[in-house]
Amino acid sequence: MGSQVVQTLRQGVWASLTGGWYHEPEQNKFNNSCHLYLWIFLLIVAPALPPTTMALSIYCTSITVFFILIKLANYRLHLMFDEGEAVVRSSLSDLSKAQEKKSNASDSCLPARNHVDIKHQTPFLSSIIAVEFLWDSLDESSETSTQEKPTRKIYYKLKLFPGKGINILYDRLTLLALLDRNQDVLENLVAVFMAFLVSFLGFVLLNHGCFKDFWVFQFCLVIASCQYSLLKGHNQLVAYGRAAYFCIFCALNLLLLLSTYFYYVVVYYFISCLKQYLVFDIFFICMHNTGFTYCFPITFLVGLFPQINTFTIYLLEQIDMHFFGGTAATSLISAIYSILRSLIALSLLYGFCFGALKEPWDEQHTPALFSGFCGLLVIFSYHLSRQSSDPSVLLSLIKSKIMPALVESEEEEEEATDIKDPLPEKLQNSMKEILLSDVVVCSVAYILTFAITASTVFLSLKPFVTIVLYALAGTVGFVTHYLIPQLRKHHPWLWISHPVLKTKEYHQFEPREDAVLMWFERLYVGLLCFEKYVVYPAIVLSALTNDGFALSHRKKLGIHFDVLLTTVAGLKLLRSSFCDPSFQFLTLLFTLVFFHFDCPHASESFLLDFFIMSIVFHKMRELLLKLHFILVYIAPWQIAWGSAFHAFAQPFAVPHSAMLLLQTLLTTVFYTPLAPFLGSAIFISSYPRPIKFWERNYNTKRIDNSNSRLVSQVDKETGCDDNNLNSIFYEYLTRSLQHSLCGDLMLGRWGNYSAGDCFILASDYLNALVHLIEIGNGLVTFQLRGLEFRGTYCQQREVEAITEGVEEDDACCCCEPGHLPHMLSCNAAFNLRWLAWEVMATKYLLEGYSISENNAATMLQVYDLRKLLITYYLKSIIYYLVHSPKLSTWLKDTTIQEALQSYTKWHHIERDPQVFSVKIDEDYVHCLQGVTRASFCNVYLEWIQYCAGKMETPVDSDEDSPLVTLSYALSVLGRRSLGTASHNMSNSLESFLYGFNTLFKGDFRIATKDEWVFADLDLLQKVVAPAVRMSLKLHQDHFTCLEETEEASILYEAITNYRSSLVICHESDPAWRKAVLSSRDTLLTLRHMIDDGTDEYKIIMLYKRHLSFKVIKINKECVRGLWAGQQQELVFLRNRNPERGSIQNSKQALRNMVNSSCDQPLGYPMYVSPLTTSYAGTHRTLRSIGGGALSLDAIRSWLCSKWLRSVHYFLSQSVFSCLPLQAQVLLDFFFFLTPNVLTFCCCSNVASYFPPSLSLPLSLHPSSTFPLSHYPPFLRITLLYMICINLRRSANGARM
Repeated sequence: MGSQVVQTLRQGVWASLTGGWYHEPEQNKFNNSCHLYLWIFLLIVAPALPPTTMALSIYCTSITVFFILIKLANYRLHLMFDEGEAVVRSSLSDLSKAQEKKSNASDSCLPARNHVDIKHQTPFLSSIIAVEFLWDSLDESSETSTQEKPTRKIYYKLKLFPGKGINILYDRLTLLALLDRNQDVLENLVAVFMAFLVSFLGFVLLNHGCFKDFWVFQFCLVIASCQYSLLKGHNQLVAYGRAAYFCIFCALNLLLLLSTYFYYVVVYYFISCLKQYLVFDIFFICMHNTGFTYCFPITFLVGLFPQINTFTIYLLEQIDMHFFGGTAATSLISAIYSILRSLIALSLLYGFCFGALKEPWDEQHTPALFSGFCGLLVIFSYHLSRQSSDPSVLLSLIKSKIMPALVESEEEEEEATDIKDPLPEKLQNSMKEILLSDVVVCSVAYILTFAITASTVFLSLKPFVTIVLYALAGTVGFVTHYLIPQLRKHHPWLWISHPVLKTKEYHQFEPREDAVLMWFERLYVGLLCFEKYVVYPAIVLSALTNDGFALSHRKKLGIHFDVLLTTVAGLKLLRSSFCDPSFQFLTLLFTLVFFHFDCPHASESFLLDFFIMSIVFHKMRELLLKLHFILVYIAPWQIAWGSAFHAFAQPFAVPHSAMLLLQTLLTTVFYTPLAPFLGSAIFISSYPRPIKFWERNYNTKRIDNSNSRLVSQVDKETGCDDNNLNSIFYEYLTRSLQHSLCGDLMLGRWGNYSAGDCFILASDYLNALVHLIEIGNGLVTFQLRGLEFRGTYCQQREVEAITEGVEEDDACCCCEPGHLPHMLSCNAAFNLRWLAWEVMATKYLLEGYSISENNAATMLQVYDLRKLLITYYLKSIIYYLVHSPKLSTWLKDTTIQEALQSYTKWHHIERDPQVFSVKIDEDYVHCLQGVTRASFCNVYLEWIQYCAGKMETPVDSDEDSPLVTLSYALSVLGRRSLGTASHNMSNSLESFLYGFNTLFKGDFRIATKDEWVFADLDLLQKVVAPAVRMSLKLHQDHFTCLEETEEASILYEAITNYRSSLVICHESDPAWRKAVLSSRDTLLTLRHMIDDGTDEYKIIMLYKRHLSFKVIKINKECVRGLWAGQQQELVFLRNRNPERGSIQNSKQALRNMVNSSCDQPLGYPMYVSPLTTSYAGTHRTLRSIGGGALSLDAIRSWLCSKWLRSVHYFLSQSVFSCLPLQAQVLLDFFFFLTPNVLTFCCCSNVASYFPPSLSLPLSLHPSSTFPLSHYPPFLRITLLYMICINLRRSANGARM
């Protein structure tokens, strides 16, 4: 414990203060001394120079040259280790002789042990190597003389010039301990540039008069730590982070100081009301930032700064969300892509808005340029809301269209490896559908918006329209986002004991079909679409028109800034309304109340008021969530103390409530999690994070035979860990959610949701945390984290808290008076309000697999059952042999016939006692102590002849036929392989199961007698191996259907059906994963389970069906805070205790389940999915409501169907009544021909349907063809119409 504390203080606290320098006892003196002198040099060089321009040039140049030399030497040495030649010399005398031959003068100043050739090396490299060798010699002198020196040295040749080089006695590990390695030239250039920038900005601020007395030394300490971290930062991103933050704050300070000279311009454009206070504010902010720069060592120590890439994602994401209405970012590329497309849209809209507002216009005429601006604003907002922030799917779609040959070659490679994943193609189809739909929708929306804004309806009916729209938005929002979700919750308002609006599946025990669409779900979707496609666009357009009219006559902040604010506000409000309108009605209500009643003097315009309130309301919701998490977590009547420290921290945190409140406010502003320290009631702030609040892209990689070494497959079970084997169920659950999650959210089945929300899906054995990251218009990006099937004790307690019901609780305080009908008791309602989670639904259906397990030892305990398994095994071998397409080739193969000569003799006996036994072999002859051909035929000849009789091509199957010989040989081979794998299968059940499991996973050990099978390995792979697996299924069915063992026809039909409908393979086989992800209905496998000293074999059967889940919504601030606490405890404080108090069960916060879902090593999830995007277009129920995506093809198909229906109705009323029944049937067939039909052959019986007086058009004779596909749809309809007219005329002529 003491050594761990010292190590934490040295490598954590002290290294954070110095930028990475600390004394490492395990390293040699040379490395530690170099680190110390480097840090001292960087510390004293800045304050030693005078505050002049020449000193600035000297300081920056010296630091830059110093870093260039170090990085160059480090880079060349690593290049030497990668590509250089290693020279091995065995003794010191040989080294001396070799050096004397190469040079007349030896370097006597260096010790003999470290003697190298330095004839052509640079002075800097020479000095470093010489200093290190000197320190090594001093180290040797301090050692005892009895220690032997190594006599074998490895030198590396460093090439300085072509043909010239030096030999260096050094190793890579020592070099890595001395300096961090930069992988390429770009990283070295970035490090040198950052060192120069730190030097320049630090020296300028140092000489600007911002620092006095002791703070000069403190600032030099900060500069030295930033520069030193670029040399030895122990982490690539952290090394750049300290220098990058220093440059950001110093540049901000310089800009604020310089801006004091231009404050009149700033006042005129931005904050004219604070003109007299601006200089003071700038000075105050500058001093604040300078003081914050002082605290760099402390802020980095407590972890208030994230990695620089995380900070970049966070900053760009917050700007895009709060100013442009964007969605969450999933990576650095995603954040840059999102902000760039928002800026491009803003720049295009800015031009139109500027042109419309630079000249005044009256109420009776709206400029066409302004109407065009409104139309572009609507379509840009709609299109951007429909696109994901991740450009990978869009780029892959573009790549498939631009370079189809390259994509086809990649697909062929995937098909060759038989591991093609259908998900990328599915995502591309969804993206293509969205783009085609946007073409139509954006065109229609632009025309409608242009027409509405040009009609001056918002200006003419100004008070009435806005009041109606506000009332409509409030009413629709209240019903859609409050009333209906509350009535659908498991406990509405936490008072009612059951949902008021129940689904059809609510009372079903095991639903077997998809969830039925209910009337309130139709109502919810209709109101949601009406709200975000009609109400809020109308409100924003009305505000734009009114504000635009006012700004065209009176510029408030200048034309440019007015136009910018108007464009930004309109884009943000429309995009956020399209993406997530759940809280828009509350934001609108607060805007009206605050700016019309509370602070009317602060109102500028409704558009800006709505824009500002949307940001403020978002922060207020975060503040409420944080306060709810804190109060629930520290409530004294339900506190779960996981350790003695928790008991101490609980009363200690009470006097610091004011500090906790201040932290809560600050963390709300900067969107940072509030983490419980060591899981206790003391909360500390963490660093800012984006909505995807973890740095690592940790995804579970399944281990199977395709990605593991062959030796691991042979010596032990590949991926035999239960977590690895069971992770496939969570992977399939992820695919199911990808198909249906977005549609279910839009149907209201998960209640209200927003970006960053966390849910838990809980069923009988599956418990997964689902994190919603990006919420778009018709798309949702999420990540699923599956927990262990057999979790810890703490996890089981929290699962019980989720699944147990509170409807039967009758308590009220200390008594039990009961409760009203359909209501909860007082205690139950009180307890539900003090939870950080809430049950949203209890019967949420997802397609998945149910698992049934049978103990193989129980099914094979008796010898007769093992004999039955061997019988099925041999019959399956015969079945697969007869049905093999290579059977005729094998029967005629001379090599196989010569090898099987001994098996053709009737007196040939197989007497291996380790393989054959009377206990398990049906054809065993006791008196001969073995198996003969005659005994084999006596048992299996009837089955061979039955299977051969089912073949299309007859095969000789009498007793002396080659087919019987090959079947007999394969039966002996199969049993001998089983005996070899089992070692002694006749006596021990464990060895028999071990051998059978070995054959089941495809590991066949072929004996010398059976090497004839290598003539064609398909005999093993296509006959024996599938027979092993089929026998297991037949043996399992024996207990439920006994007649299959008695009649050959039933057994034959069963095997034939199982071949097509059942997947039987080992779980380490890639075919298992492919079958599960392909949604095969039934799967079977044999699993070897080794856990806690138990060694069992389980027969696993999977059945695809609808699984019922409970949907639990967790406070997202609870998840963010607990994860941040685990990160600090394990990474910084290095608490590796698996039973630490911070992961003990806490039912009110589900602390164990949330913490165990963290990335490793913080948690231990069974499966972590990649970021997956679900689209609304893949949801069948949702498509049935709206008819799918609106595209040109969909419109054309709809028009054609309506036209055909109307024509068919006309013909049925006017013509069909005059024709015989045969002609009506023919016309019906004619009518519903699709464009895919190529020809219509008029045979004699078809032509006979027409009346004799009818002249057939287009020479429709019995021998002619009618190429329908060559004509467009309307021409086909015209031809049908002509035929019908002729039919009518002929019928009328026949009547006359």
